Amino acid sequence: METGAIETRPQAPWLSARFLDRAEQVLVVIFWTMLALRVDHSDNPLAPLLLASESVIAIFVLIRRSTGNISMRLGDWLLAITGTVASLLIIPSANILPMLIVPAVLLALLGNIWQISAKLVLRRSFGIAPANRGVKVGGPYRFMRHPMYAGYLMTHIGILMVMTSWINFLIYAICWTAQIKRILVEEELLGQDPAYAAYMQQVRWRLIPGIF
Repeated sequence: METGAIETRPQAPWLSARFLDRAEQVLVVIFWTMLALRVDHSDNPLAPLLLASESVIAIFVLIRRSTGNISMRLGDWLLAITGTVASLLIIPSANILPMLIVPAVLLALLGNIWQISAKLVLRRSFGIAPANRGVKVGGPYRFMRHPMYAGYLMTHIGILMVMTSWINFLIYAICWTAQIKRILVEEELLGQDPAYAAYMQQVRWRLIPGIF
């Protein structure tokens, strides 16, 4: 993260951390509403599984606490928004292979449980853009540094198994390209906190133990 002299020029209101924090909340609500409408009109009986997963994210975005220690770099925000909004663009198609239903549902449920457990540890210290809302190291954070994303990954794989289409595959590919870069950006910001730097030494893996 670049450092330098304190900027003395007046800052535009729309460039303030508080304004951007609220703007991302509005954006998530809009795209969640569009997803809810698609789920409501879908012929896929498992479509509510998709909505349930994304609803958890929307709720925590709305109740999270604000912070002034948030990245103000445009690239960081674009990554964060892409990683979050992309999963809200999934189309709950009715392409289901019966043999995949049970493992897909189990994987999606496990992913939801894992990401919710991470959110319960964070409580209101949850957001989309890279920010330091306090260092949390309990619960699933004892096993990986980004368990919330691990939960998303499991859920997304499960969803894709029962909503298979090239457009959904492309959406998740874009989503996870952004998510991986987003993880690296978050750690660039959080690594400036001595408490998080010590945590990085204690917990080696970011997302998938033994791999990344």
